[in-house]
Amino acid sequence: MQVEANGKTIELSEAGWLENLDEWTPEVATEIASNEKVELSGEHWDIINLARELFAENGKVCEPRAFSKHMKKRYGKDRSDSKYLYALFPYGLIKSANKIAGLPRPKGCS
Repeated sequence: MQVEANGKTIELSEAGWLENLDEWTPEVATEIASNEKVELSGEHWDIINLARELFAENGKVCEPRAFSKHMKKRYGKDRSDSKYLYALFPYGLIKSANKIAGLPRPKGCS
């Protein structure tokens, strides 16, 4: 599977995860989001950027409960529950948001 962004062909796994994390750009994210049937808004980018920031700090993908705590701290209670995340990313934080954010696929995630 591949996406085209910035005049480059970017390789994705069969499940749509970025093969080379260093190739992630906002344009690549937009293409992956399109594959996931997600139209990115400012709220989506808040989650994508926080997920990338937490990955950069910790070297691993943030678990959903911990991510919700970070969302609550940064954006308030209304934007921290799982219903909010699933409204934006129908397949959830781990499967959809992290994929679009160009983060590695967690073990056990298809």
